[in-house]
Amino acid sequence: MEDDVVDQAVEATLLAGSVADADLSIISLMLRADIIVKIVVVILILASVWCWAIIVEKFARFRRLAAQSDLFEEAFWSGGSLEDLYDRVGSHPDNPLAMLFTAAMREWRRTTARGLGGEGSLHAGLQDRIGQIMQLTMNREMQALERYLGFLATVGSTAPFVGLFGTVWGIMNSFQSIASTKNTNITVVAPGIAEALFATALGLVAAIPAVVAYNKFSGDLERYANRLESFAGEFSAILSRQLEEGTT
Repeated sequence: MEDDVVDQAVEATLLAGSVADADLSIISLMLRADIIVKIVVVILILASVWCWAIIVEKFARFRRLAAQSDLFEEAFWSGGSLEDLYDRVGSHPDNPLAMLFTAAMREWRRTTARGLGGEGSLHAGLQDRIGQIMQLTMNREMQALERYLGFLATVGSTAPFVGLFGTVWGIMNSFQSIASTKNTNITVVAPGIAEALFATALGLVAAIPAVVAYNKFSGDLERYANRLESFAGEFSAILSRQLEEGTT
């Protein structure tokens, strides 16, 4: 009985020494990994880096966009002349609200410069054109703001499965190592399992920020789209009132 205990203790000591000797650092795992696992890891790392670049760029852009839109709306609702405001911002609009305004005012000036818009039917035609121009401008600007969000959604939904593929492949390598060496020692199994877990972790590292950022930016875009629609409706009402009054 005592001999069995001693043998078990010796075996445990040898096993612990073998595990300690095995280098399971990330760099070592990458160097020893199967080519398929290496490809999976590289894809996930590149996807994660690109996602973070998109996140930083979108975060800065939306903050700048909100500040510029606030300044423009403050100038718009200050009670000054729309013509003067157009002269100031028409040549270099720096946000979608200003672009809506300049597109509508440009059509207004073209029509009034030709002496059109004096009749009721022409009023309606001008209002329709201005409405269409603002809608087209809004769609174009929203498409520009939505750029690269699809990549975040794709990474968020597929990265865990790509990591899972690397996990399955690493476990398969572990079983193949056991079958070829006929040895169940942990030093035989550990590298493949460590590769598998590393691929899973990278999949989650890439997916979680992408999903969180996509949800946040989608909400920001929806709120900004509502802001553009509200501004377009209010500006159309102002232009309609000025048409009815026969003033510019």
